[in-house]
Amino acid sequence: MYIQVNDLVCMVMVAPKFIQIKQYICQQIESGKWQQHSKVPSENELAEQFSVSRMTARRALQELTEQGVLVRTQGAGTFVATFKSQSSLLEIRNIADEISARNHIHHAKQITLSVLQASEEIAILLNINKGDKVFYAEVLHYETTQLGISEAIQLEQRYVNPKLVPEYLQQDLSVITSHEYLSSKAPLTEATHEIEAVAASPKIAKLLAIFLQQPCLQIKRRTWSSKGVVSFAILTSPGDKYRLGGHLTF
Repeated sequence: MYIQVNDLVCMVMVAPKFIQIKQYICQQIESGKWQQHSKVPSENELAEQFSVSRMTARRALQELTEQGVLVRTQGAGTFVATFKSQSSLLEIRNIADEISARNHIHHAKQITLSVLQASEEIAILLNINKGDKVFYAEVLHYETTQLGISEAIQLEQRYVNPKLVPEYLQQDLSVITSHEYLSSKAPLTEATHEIEAVAASPKIAKLLAIFLQQPCLQIKRRTWSSKGVVSFAILTSPGDKYRLGGHLTF
């Protein structure tokens, strides 16, 4: 765009429309007007507001989704993502394999395997509708050392999309881990992680046999296959019994 100042003609750079939309959305979030999980205007609404095509609005929403600012759910809309900072792990390993690599023995206790109605938060995370059927599992993972000492090292709470893995409820999760089964039926193509330190709640303290409010490491993991979001898992371990690590080759 050009403007004239006295006898001079100056060029003023104007950001592309899709960038203007992105900036507008980020400003609404940063100002606190749009909180986490708030619904964002639709493609049509943004297209009308900024006088652009729907494709331009879609590009803005898609790029912010890829950056982790927004979460898009088919049929429900676009929402502000959680404000928790995310850490990307180098790889996702089966907990049974992790324990075996230490020359220890893994075994698991299946606590719950049932069908629930998806809450609004779970519906957004699994890209399904609120109230849809969702599979839910609780599994306690144990590690036994060479000295025969056995301790609970992780509580797994997992929500699974039944449309992608319809036979999940028929599995015995004390025999096969969710990671192993889901990887065989819906091979992993993408994952996100949210990692934080939490204090053990009464339920977690009881199951992991630790003190109430004891520091724990909690990983919230969302996994995709080529067909969509497969599961959302909350993995909680005593802080003094678990660590994250990896190896990079350049």
